[in-house]
Amino acid sequence: MAIDGLIILEGTGRPIVQTGFRSVNPAYPLLHIDAFNSAVAKAKRIQDVDPVLYVSQTYELGTPSACCHVEHGGLRFLCPVSGDIDPLYAFAFLQTFIEILKDYFGAISGPTLKDNFDIVYQLLEETLDSGGHPLTTSPNALRDIVLPPSLYQKILSVAGVSGLGSSGMHGGHTMGAFASPIPWRKAGARYNANEIYFDVVEHMKAIMNKNGSIVTSSVAGKIESNCRTPDLTLTFSNPRVISDPSFHPCVRLTRFSQSKVLSFVPPDGHFTLMEYHFLSSDPPPPTSATLTAATQTAQTQSNVQPPFTLKANMQVVENGGSFDITVTSRLSTRPIEDFVLEIYLGEDANSASCNAGSGAEWTYVPARQVLRWSIPNLPANSGRWTLQGSFTSAVTRPRPSRSLQTSFGLSTHLFSSLKVDQLKLTGESYKPYKGVRGRSEGQVEWRVDWLDG
Repeated sequence: MAIDGLIILEGTGRPIVQTGFRSVNPAYPLLHIDAFNSAVAKAKRIQDVDPVLYVSQTYELGTPSACCHVEHGGLRFLCPVSGDIDPLYAFAFLQTFIEILKDYFGAISGPTLKDNFDIVYQLLEETLDSGGHPLTTSPNALRDIVLPPSLYQKILSVAGVSGLGSSGMHGGHTMGAFASPIPWRKAGARYNANEIYFDVVEHMKAIMNKNGSIVTSSVAGKIESNCRTPDLTLTFSNPRVISDPSFHPCVRLTRFSQSKVLSFVPPDGHFTLMEYHFLSSDPPPPTSATLTAATQTAQTQSNVQPPFTLKANMQVVENGGSFDITVTSRLSTRPIEDFVLEIYLGEDANSASCNAGSGAEWTYVPARQVLRWSIPNLPANSGRWTLQGSFTSAVTRPRPSRSLQTSFGLSTHLFSSLKVDQLKLTGESYKPYKGVRGRSEGQVEWRVDWLDG
């Protein structure tokens, strides 16, 4: 079996558009919509809804099915699956389809999809065949089949003018869909200037215990590109930090496995060239001859420290509690950007009062029972930043979360220190304009204790 189809729901749970579902009973997609909406209604928080929902009744197949779902832009993308299929297959398709919508429309929202319903439906038909297998997912190939929305095209459509849509969309060529021998690159592409930009983005995820020591930590990175050039060769000065890489189909795998060099014919426009994990080059020495593999991995990961420290004093009293949280930057040369700390105060919390200090702000989100503390810019060597406050609850013994969720960003910084050494243009005598920039982001969970007052 394969993917049964795709459904897009707006925030209220009503469907905007869905696949045809021609091979199953018309009630089949409704069962999955009802299963998802029922799960959301029963959950205390939307985060508590399982990403894969069991659907017991299926009229056509006589066997149970499942509903895989993800959230993006306030919308819910549902993917019903049945039979012997890995849910990760469905999630990979959902993420790919979301990237296609972003390529066509930019920001994805309910009104945008409704205004371009015809284009969205055509994309559904072209990306998933009647057998439930992904068909055409390359944006360049799709643009030859489904024209992107534009004021020019809408005017031609309203005026009843036909035959002009295919000319000029891709540099004036009229060779039709799949004319290029390379699926990810348009045929006959020509540009006034050859240029390529690389954005190296690394994302850290870590869990810290109440003493400030790392429980687990990992760094995943990706190289995003915006390209207007032919054949390229990209080399790194320290490729040893790359672990578990995955590549865009344009990369020549044999060349990378032999010399750690990225040789590729890039797609036109935005694409993700590579994803990887950071492999620490200097793991700490083992402390015991019987050290397990899991312990060795944890010690290697412990080299990646969050760029700040956090200390928290929490106390729970009758119908509420109090807290005193201090954040200190570890960095000496660059600021921490967009620092956010969230505290879940329990399902019966109803209000909070805080003192965040100058340069920071706090908000209480009643719908989520979450206190949010944000610092737009935390300069290096800026000392301590403190949040002091209290909250009230409708129950005598409130139960706030025993972990604090933090997120942050760092410009022009990479945890792995991955560096681009050189970029060569194959078969051309001139040099292309290239730009490389790096950014790091992170999510760190800090475990804390709430003392009884």
